[in-house]
Amino acid sequence: MAAVFLVTLFEYSPLFYISVVSLCFVVTAAMVLGWFGFDVPVILRSSDETASVLPTPEKQMVRMTNPFILEMGSGPASVADGVSLAPCCLVPCVLSCFWGCEVSALQSALQAHQRRPQLITPTSLQEELRYYHYHSFYIDSADREERRTQIPADQGIADFGPLPRERYPLVAVLTLAEPEATGIVASLTVIHVPDDKYSLSARVLFQYLLTSHGNMFELKPLFMSADSGGVSETPDSEQSTQRSRGQLGPAAEEGRRGAGPGRDCVVCQNAAVNKVLLPCRHACVCDSCVSHFQHCPMCRAFIQESFTLVQGPPAQQY
Repeated sequence: MAAVFLVTLFEYSPLFYISVVSLCFVVTAAMVLGWFGFDVPVILRSSDETASVLPTPEKQMVRMTNPFILEMGSGPASVADGVSLAPCCLVPCVLSCFWGCEVSALQSALQAHQRRPQLITPTSLQEELRYYHYHSFYIDSADREERRTQIPADQGIADFGPLPRERYPLVAVLTLAEPEATGIVASLTVIHVPDDKYSLSARVLFQYLLTSHGNMFELKPLFMSADSGGVSETPDSEQSTQRSRGQLGPAAEEGRRGAGPGRDCVVCQNAAVNKVLLPCRHACVCDSCVSHFQHCPMCRAFIQESFTLVQGPPAQQY
């Protein structure tokens, strides 16, 4: 029957015959390739076929203890009146405040530290940086008081010029009081302080961790739900073994370390959130649901990799 139809079609119009046969061949080939796992347009797939999702690569992390935390303190902040800083250290350290630090000098010092570790003491920082005013505080491990720093009024500095600027308003550096041979030895925080020419509110612009081996990692925030209670105030930083662009893996433990994250996954609404998606840094899914998505459920950004917030006990093999 099919042969008679094709012969009749060829006699009617050879060109139309060739078009019909070519179309049938393309559709048949696409269906066969789809059955063998090759990617074909969705319109050619069977409606009962379940779309396969590739597993999200797990970013290999190494847990390291970060002894430094520096946050903005309470009270007004301005170049004229100064700014309050709230340091929190696990060991005795020194808080060094550099007002009006040159951007080029800071970048050169960070690059030099990566070649040969040197930014590990307040004295070495003073030698490498160029600034208007220097102020330092000793911070004990049990000390939780805020420190207020400001430029002396007799220097007559009310602003740092128009944008783009050549100086950072404030660079605050935490260093160990007794430098250690290994691990994280300094935390460098670049802070914007409002002045007469730029009234943007005070905030942390960048935050870096420096190690004794010359590594430099940038700390980045995670995006979590509003009812999560935030990230722990004393997080353990997690350093990527793959030093892509020298950035620190953005992670910390939850404040309730023993109880786990304690937030509901936005997908299943049952298990606790325990996966951070990269590069968008949304912490919104659990260990089970992360394998079913190639795009972030929150912002629809493509997921390149992920890492675990809290490592659980190893699963038993049966």
